[in-house]
Amino acid sequence: MMKMRTLALAITLGAGVLATSAQAADKYPSHAIRVIVPFAPGGSTDIIARLVTQRMSQELGQPMVVENKGGAGGAIGAAEAAKAAPDGYTLSIATVSTMAVNPACRPNDLPYDPIKDFQPVTNFANTANVVSVNPKKMPVKDFKEFLDVLKKNPGKYSYGSSGTCGVLHLMGESFKLATGTDIVHVPYKGSGPALADAVGGQIEILFDNLPSSMPQIQAKAINAMAVAWPTRIKTMPNVPTFAEVGFPAVNQPVWYGLLAPAGTPMDIVNKLRDAAVVALKDPKVIKALDEQGSEPSGNTPEEFAKEIKSQYDWAKEIVKKQNIKLE
Repeated sequence: MMKMRTLALAITLGAGVLATSAQAADKYPSHAIRVIVPFAPGGSTDIIARLVTQRMSQELGQPMVVENKGGAGGAIGAAEAAKAAPDGYTLSIATVSTMAVNPACRPNDLPYDPIKDFQPVTNFANTANVVSVNPKKMPVKDFKEFLDVLKKNPGKYSYGSSGTCGVLHLMGESFKLATGTDIVHVPYKGSGPALADAVGGQIEILFDNLPSSMPQIQAKAINAMAVAWPTRIKTMPNVPTFAEVGFPAVNQPVWYGLLAPAGTPMDIVNKLRDAAVVALKDPKVIKALDEQGSEPSGNTPEEFAKEIKSQYDWAKEIVKKQNIKLE
């Protein structure tokens, strides 16, 4: 009899917890939602986060307040978000840097696990990467000629990136692995200085986000050889994708998405994702993203989780094969 009573009590309590959880999800959100951006204000991550969450706020009926928590390549903000209560009121923005590159480069001292500590909501937007050359230092007319020059001159040419063990460094090393070429990495403290030296001829090759390089490509100060994107860019119809020229492993765009802490109820996650999809279909949001050189996504939590895992595995492989270490 005692066992039956205990079982009945457990069932009642369990049903009560489920009911309470469902009611909480039904009422969500009842107050402002904090969104941690793990980088400084003004960059692409911050701009895209504010653009999409502002429109999401209208759908959810509560403000989504962006809070910038930069430092350590995004690790400080991501770690704080990972430790937040899984109630949907503290979210964070995911990037390739925070979810793939940083974990791959810092496997032993990163204060969060990119797979276990987060519940993906949706990918907001994707942005293309590009490899470009200084036309005076490398007067090549297309990717084939570019590759031929590199193969005939191992170790002669240098490429710049935004920093050691950043996503653009890994893209450069992925390029070297895929093409069997030998080019020397020159790390910079950000894309801006690297771009300036590529234009000035201090380095011959640059791996960069397309929005950063586009003005100089349009001015013909640097020439684009290939882009990391599913299809050719409409404003650069003559520039092939890495997949087109036979190197799909390098065809890795960057993305900006929304995360909740692990354990957040799926009713809440789905409500957030639905609001994001509405936002990403808004013509004003689409236009603003296009001006940033980005394309809206809005995939499902499951699809975004696979996207994160795939990019993390890619980053780990490059770091291991090229023996990349943070300085």
